[in-house]
Amino acid sequence: MSHPSLLDAGEAALLVIDIQEAFRSAVPDFALIASRASTAIRGFQLLNVPAMITEQYPNGLGRTAEELQLVLTEETETFEKTAFSSCGAEPVIKKLKKLGTRQVVICGLETHVCVNQTAHGLLDLGFQVHVMTDCVASRFSHDREAGIAKMQASGVVQSSVEMAFFELMKDSTHEQFKEIQALIR
Repeated sequence: MSHPSLLDAGEAALLVIDIQEAFRSAVPDFALIASRASTAIRGFQLLNVPAMITEQYPNGLGRTAEELQLVLTEETETFEKTAFSSCGAEPVIKKLKKLGTRQVVICGLETHVCVNQTAHGLLDLGFQVHVMTDCVASRFSHDREAGIAKMQASGVVQSSVEMAFFELMKDSTHEQFKEIQALIR
């Protein structure tokens, strides 16, 4: 039996929030965050844990960044939204419930707006939320820090891409261990 705050591959899903082209020039760490999110998606795919993407008003902010588009599979659904919280897009919640998800691992942009509001919405709906702090950003560092602090104060579990992978695998004998190890090197 594992601690309830550790991720369980049978109950988890990845939600990548609004890593879109319009943010490329506005968010200083955009390329790094897009790269880490791409790695997260690839790892979750290897571990057979569902991943999904949201796009905030794509007509104005553009589509999901190319770095992520390159690793998406047919199983990775993209949901458009206008609400800052991904919970405002009813199909996202329906999908999470259909999958039997208990734990939602989140990352994306911007930490203090869409990521923060999504985290709180998911908590309100009874999900356990893990935020990969190495995979979130805002235009300004003080907004990123405020977003992470508020989420943590509300009960969101801080995590990282690598931490999530190793919690999902549980053991070095996991059949995807070498592939995951290669991803993070």
